[in-house]
Amino acid sequence: DNHLMLVDLRSFDEELSGKKARLALDKAGISLNENTVPDDPRPPYITSGLRIGTPAVTTQGMGPREMREIAFQIHRVLTHREDESVIAETRHELAELCAKFEPCPG
Repeated sequence: DNHLMLVDLRSFDEELSGKKARLALDKAGISLNENTVPDDPRPPYITSGLRIGTPAVTTQGMGPREMREIAFQIHRVLTHREDESVIAETRHELAELCAKFEPCPG
């Protein structure tokens, strides 16, 4: 119903801040924003959440199948955020996925 999602990371991993998550995902080639969540105990420059938007990928023609793959890769990176080999492999797999779609169709 909406192109934006706000994800509260506290239920996923109490130690994981939005900032740490964003930095790990950036290394893997996934761009999103750290964001405060309701009743966030962390300051705004650290945060406990992520804001994820879909317009960049849907504009390229990606759909539900690709969204599931991207969600899997986000989970994978956040679960293994200290493992540079997982991050590199994820970056490679996402580059292959993106190569199948035109950045600015039409």
